[in-house]
Amino acid sequence: MAQPQKHRPQRPPAQSPKPAPAQKTTPNPAPKAAARATPPLLILISAPSGGGKTTLCELLLKSQPQMTRAITCTTREPRKGERDGVDYHFFTAAEFLKRLQAGNFIENATVYGNSYGILKSELLSKLREGRDVLLNVDVQGAATIRAQAETEPELRRALVTVFLTPPSLKVLEQRLKKRGADAEPVIQKRLAVAKQEISQWKNFNYLIISGSKEEDLRRMLAIVESEKMHSDRSLAPEL
Repeated sequence: MAQPQKHRPQRPPAQSPKPAPAQKTTPNPAPKAAARATPPLLILISAPSGGGKTTLCELLLKSQPQMTRAITCTTREPRKGERDGVDYHFFTAAEFLKRLQAGNFIENATVYGNSYGILKSELLSKLREGRDVLLNVDVQGAATIRAQAETEPELRRALVTVFLTPPSLKVLEQRLKKRGADAEPVIQKRLAVAKQEISQWKNFNYLIISGSKEEDLRRMLAIVESEKMHSDRSLAPEL
């Protein structure tokens, strides 16, 4: 006897899956080119007394956040508000002499019985951090630093020297008198020294004939920008 067949429930027809909604694709942004830092500069500014180099240095530091000044070592007593390692490196006479005998200073001088000097290590450590370093020195100190830099490849490559001077001794005399800090005999002595200093301008990389503070700064910034693009310092283009 044939067994009756069991009816299996029919499955509903399979529905084809709905296509996933198309996702909006945004193109990947082009990778940004990595900043290519140029080697830092050791900028030396010199001028005769009253020539305006201190003002120019202050304006340059304010306009260039990546630039720092070299901190001078001295044996004089700290004045009120001065901080060791910020305004000066304060040394005892014995400590200064020890450093001097070891050849640690790139330049040094004695002024009114106190010793002053700039350590080579001070300059090199800041340059190796990638920071431009600013030096404010007199003409004699500039000559010493140029000679010392010749024996230190890192300093020689970084050094840029600038001489700032008024257009004439007469203009410089007017500035000194306007400043009102010195008596007439002192002013005349300063002018005699200034005449000798100005004659050394050809020993510097650049000459700025001083005008207004704004114009002096504009010219100094142009020098910095030019040196940054100099082929001896610029990084080679990627090929």
